[in-house]
Amino acid sequence: MQRAEEPAMAEEWHAASIEEAARRLATDPRQGLAVAEAASRLAAEGANELRRGAEISLLALFAGQFRSLVIWVLIGAALVSAALGELVDGVAILAIVILNAAIGFFQEFRAERAVAALSLLAAPRARVVRGGASALVPAREVVRGDLLVLDAGDLVAADARLLEASELRVDEAPLTGESEPVEKHTGLLQVDTPLADRRNQVFLGTSIAAGSGRALVVATGMQTEVGQIARLLESASSGETPLQRQLDQVARRLLWVCLAIVLLVFGLGWLRETPPLELFLGAVSLAVAAVPEGLPAVVTVALALGVQRMARRHALMRSLPSVETLGSTQVICTDKTGTLTVGAMTVRRLLTPEGEYRVTGEGYAPDGTILSDSGEPAPATGALRELLRAAAGCNDAELSVREGKPGIAGDPTEAALLVVAAKAGLRREALEDEEPRLRTLPFDSDRKRMSVVRRRDGEAWAYVKGAPEVVLERCTHVRTALGSEPMDDATRARFRSAVAGLAAEALRVLALAERHLPSEGEADVERDLVFLGLAGLQDPPRPEAREAVAKCRRAGILSVMITGDHPATARAIAAELGILAAGDEVLVGAELERMSDAELLERVERVRVYARVTAEHKLRIVRAWKGRGFVVAMTGDGVNDAPALREASIGVAMGITGTEVAKEASDMVITDDDFASIVAAVEEGRGIFDNVTKTLAYLLAGNAGELMLVLVATLAGYPLPLLPIQLLWINLATDGLPALALATDAIDPAVLDRPPRRPDAQLADRGLLAGIVLTGCLTAAVAFGVFAYEMASHGEIAPARNAAFSTLVFAELLRAFGARSETKLLHEVGLFSNLRLFAIVAVSFGLQLWIHHSIALGAVFGTRPISLRQCLAWIALGAIPLLALEVRKWARRGAAVPRQSPQNGG
Repeated sequence: MQRAEEPAMAEEWHAASIEEAARRLATDPRQGLAVAEAASRLAAEGANELRRGAEISLLALFAGQFRSLVIWVLIGAALVSAALGELVDGVAILAIVILNAAIGFFQEFRAERAVAALSLLAAPRARVVRGGASALVPAREVVRGDLLVLDAGDLVAADARLLEASELRVDEAPLTGESEPVEKHTGLLQVDTPLADRRNQVFLGTSIAAGSGRALVVATGMQTEVGQIARLLESASSGETPLQRQLDQVARRLLWVCLAIVLLVFGLGWLRETPPLELFLGAVSLAVAAVPEGLPAVVTVALALGVQRMARRHALMRSLPSVETLGSTQVICTDKTGTLTVGAMTVRRLLTPEGEYRVTGEGYAPDGTILSDSGEPAPATGALRELLRAAAGCNDAELSVREGKPGIAGDPTEAALLVVAAKAGLRREALEDEEPRLRTLPFDSDRKRMSVVRRRDGEAWAYVKGAPEVVLERCTHVRTALGSEPMDDATRARFRSAVAGLAAEALRVLALAERHLPSEGEADVERDLVFLGLAGLQDPPRPEAREAVAKCRRAGILSVMITGDHPATARAIAAELGILAAGDEVLVGAELERMSDAELLERVERVRVYARVTAEHKLRIVRAWKGRGFVVAMTGDGVNDAPALREASIGVAMGITGTEVAKEASDMVITDDDFASIVAAVEEGRGIFDNVTKTLAYLLAGNAGELMLVLVATLAGYPLPLLPIQLLWINLATDGLPALALATDAIDPAVLDRPPRRPDAQLADRGLLAGIVLTGCLTAAVAFGVFAYEMASHGEIAPARNAAFSTLVFAELLRAFGARSETKLLHEVGLFSNLRLFAIVAVSFGLQLWIHHSIALGAVFGTRPISLRQCLAWIALGAIPLLALEVRKWARRGAAVPRQSPQNGG
């Protein structure tokens, strides 16, 4: 037998005739390949499996977690702390570093498994015809040219061109996003037919929903459509999160500032002949004080608490840094089916010759009402009852309850008809008892209709449903309040116009009819029908999705729908939800295919709806948004979504309908498949970043105060105002625990009323740095004033250090209350609204006083007992920075527009 042609033209098999496909594949469309030829091709072309890629090096993944500069700054701080005898402080810092590394390690390890998860889609075994005999072979041994035998329930083992299709319907949702099983045929298609419309092919990873067929394998392994997705998935990368990048920037700046100040202090001390050991310890302590070693712990705690809150709001985070990225999101590219919609076909409109009706309630639960034009509940009588009886009677679906949730068995469209009948009290079970089924004429794509014959009141009746144009042509009468009346041309035209109106609303329209048969054995059942009415069906928008889209708009977040469904359906749903507004564009996959990346980059900001798209299209859309500088969240549930999920700044997989491939490629999983949960997660992400930002400002302002105090005292010719051990205690008592408490602050209710932070915005911007410098100056001024006063009064260094030490501690602890908001005054935020912070400040006050009055601790920290008058005076002085910053907030009210995120130094 001649060899098959190379698979370079694999994308055109849908445009090849059966004879041409068999010739190119060098196979017999009836006998299949010879066994020996199949073995030869397997050896030449390789196994039918997806490439797993290089083995993941666990050691390399773990080592990669230490690339961040801030990590090495912290490791240095830990070693210095240990050298100074502060083993507890050093161990704590190292523990934080290791915790962060472990979290990053597991995050990356899990992400690398996304490609491997694609292999789960391969059918373990497949039935093929070889040498004229049917055989069950391992799926990995299927080769191009094999003749596949397909039956209901089978997983498709490879991409194949259909030779036979008997009522064949295939679930392609994991690959194309198509919400309903696709009817297949064997005819020719145009070369430019999109993947979702290639009805004469079946694809690896999809499943046979109904019917049977035979097909010639045209692509295996990495040459299949799923294989192409695997290649895209390998090339996709979300990159660093904004927070990771900005923390590295802060670390670099801190290094230079620390180095400059330490060298300055060291040089001045050297010129003044300060003892070398004291000089060295003081300079190194300053370096430790300048680095906010509590920041990684604060970030970790803030993100971890945010993850817990998100879980309660149906969002499971797979990586901690992604929480912050989600809060920076500027664009949400979302699937339609099941995310913006309920994911279940629902009858929304009914039309009978007596009137039109609107149906409330979504999904497969029989909850809802049939309303008349006046908005009142419509009784199920007359023509409406006849229509609903036909809907339930001409039906093969079944309603069920699984784990307390409504489910179905059978076709979703038929299930929707059962649900609307149940809403009027017409149950399928009762109908089966009253009108037993005699025979069925099943639906097929050629007839475009289905009929069921039942015995009703001792006589035979046929119920018919199908495409309106087909059913109407076979109707000679219409059911009215007066009974069965002849259908004239005007009546027929009226119903055709009604069909067009419902279709314009992106509703799938079915016509229903009935006929009284002269006998149970009547051969030609589907003629001289009595028209009963129309049913308009749709997978309706989730009730909460509309408000969620509106929230996005208020928050400055663009919502973009990307779906494999028909453009008309996508347009209608997008318009109803508020995604598509005047001037916005709808782009179809075929048009996108013809566009270059540069053209897409120029146009992407104008397009709000994409329809009939493929996996590669989704990846290109995400890359175009990122190319415009946007932080992009991408939602998806199918295999075709995985590359875009990996490429997006934040990938969001669906928990209910999502494939394992999509979940492994994502950063977040939505457990209820609801767009509103994504918006709730964005809200949490913004709140977390707010907490991280204000905590960073609090930490850096405290460190700035310490540095300024030592620097000013050194320039003024004084000895070091604080001992190294005192600097370390200040960092532990005023930075660590209060900062962690700030990270647990409640989210501002107005967090979604401002635009998202720009991805290029600096974490330490001018506003934040100005606040840090101001706060540091105030704190240093108060502490230096107390220090200089005590030096002038007593002429001794010990009482001066005593005063400066406690005043600085009290100032920073009190300042924590003001650091909770950039704009709200202390009484507006509430002193007790963060009980953790209040308790930590109270305990820290007590520990500071204990240091003064404990003989053992006094010897360690170089402190002396203080009087009540001294204590109250130092607390009052320590309150000055807090009061000054509160006055600044009050003065700035109404004078400036608030920044996009709470960045402050107080």
